[in-house]
Amino acid sequence: MRIIALLLAAGRGARFGGDTAKQFAQIGDRTVLRHAAEALLAEGLVTALLPVCQPSEQAQVAALLAGLPTLAPMAGGATRQASVRAGLEAMSGDAPDLVLIHDAARPIIPGGTIARLIAELADHPGAIPAQPVSDTLKRAEGGVIAATVPREGLFRAQTPQAFRFAPLLAAHRTAAAEVTDDAALLELMGLVVALVPGSERNIKITHPEDLARVTSLMTPALFPRMGTGFDVHRLVAGRPLVLCGVTVPHALGLDGHSDADVGLHALCDAIYGALAEGDIGRHFPPSEAEWKDADSARFLRHAAARIAARGGVLANADVTLICERPKIAPHAEAMRTRLAELLGAPVSRISVKATTTERLGFTGRGEGIAAQAAAVVLLPD
Repeated sequence: MRIIALLLAAGRGARFGGDTAKQFAQIGDRTVLRHAAEALLAEGLVTALLPVCQPSEQAQVAALLAGLPTLAPMAGGATRQASVRAGLEAMSGDAPDLVLIHDAARPIIPGGTIARLIAELADHPGAIPAQPVSDTLKRAEGGVIAATVPREGLFRAQTPQAFRFAPLLAAHRTAAAEVTDDAALLELMGLVVALVPGSERNIKITHPEDLARVTSLMTPALFPRMGTGFDVHRLVAGRPLVLCGVTVPHALGLDGHSDADVGLHALCDAIYGALAEGDIGRHFPPSEAEWKDADSARFLRHAAARIAARGGVLANADVTLICERPKIAPHAEAMRTRLAELLGAPVSRISVKATTTERLGFTGRGEGIAAQAAAVVLLPD
């Protein structure tokens, strides 16, 4: 059975506003149009898509749908009904068995919807998904209530709508009225159109708040994961003192295989801990010559990249430097800025502070510097 889906993308969406038509708005790394196309194909029942769009946007639509089984985008008409008829006429020379009509502004098609629609076409010339009206309905005149409309038996029509090809084309060719969906044309011909359960997730993006709602539905829930890190290096002569990516004037520097930046090392371990990906030594073994005297900024960039690779985001990071000297406060803001730069995060999410051990222990005697860090990462569950 050959099934073609008409993907309607010629609308201007005046109620959506802005300079970008709603079908070209972004949700994650894809446009609404691309999401709608992939949703049509997800169940493996649709043979190919035929996009219908503005003449000036045919090349853009083709590029956005590259890699999908898509026929060459064609120009739509002045109305939705005209666009559908243009698509049907274009297919009539090699007509499919069934046709789906779908709004490009509906990026979510719940699983099983298309299969249920197609099953209904065995007994009916058309089928649509629909949701029962749950709100009380009022008819208004002049800004006041004229009547309460009984909601029993009322449904909200959604797409994709499914039809046998021949009766739908005939309905369009004989249409004497302008309608808002294709099922209405079959109704005018006295044909029976079946209903299948719709979904509250099948949202048509009409206003900007609809895009925000759909984006929320399509974005995986993120859960907090916390990690901690701790590092120590001794102070020696002849080495620069690098703390949290900032070179700090001091008579001594930290000894280590890399630049021995305890702040960055502790923070890397905190991030790797939140990701459950071991510690800094696992990713950058001190036994490897490549990391000799290396700038620890490379390590923190790697940790940030691991967050992104897991689909996560850094919620916040907190570093505490433990030493008697040098004084950290004059450099704390520069350190925050540098860490934010390396992590690709707002500086408002980064904290750098310092404390002493009241002259106790190796840090109190000025023999070394320690750092502890905590990081919270939001990850898909």
